[in-house]
Amino acid sequence: QVQLVESGGGLVQSGGSLRLSCAASGRIFSINTMAWYRQAPGTQRELVASITAGGSANYPDSVKGRFTISRDNAKNTVYLQMNSLNPEDTAVYYCNANLMTLSFRRSDYWGQGTQVTVSS
Repeated sequence: QVQLVESGGGLVQSGGSLRLSCAASGRIFSINTMAWYRQAPGTQRELVASITAGGSANYPDSVKGRFTISRDNAKNTVYLQMNSLNPEDTAVYYCNANLMTLSFRRSDYWGQGTQVTVSS
């Protein structure tokens, strides 16, 4: 049906950078908002960044100025550039897409998650 595949996670030192990618594929008619969430052990999943189809981005204060979300609509791909990483950014990062399938059903889809670990 629809798949979201993330890549780009890993281990980085404090102050370093990582770039995450998430490609959506399958029976997709259109994609509305795409977003990144993260979840650290023992915490709830939280929004990290979101971007509309038109390119309007939104960030919580915790990452504003450090993270940048972007998307390539032709490739159904969303990116997350993460700079000035600190240990509090350590979490599993999940890609999310609100999309309409070729059956004209709109729903949220999630990737499998990619681990980001920031060492101090």
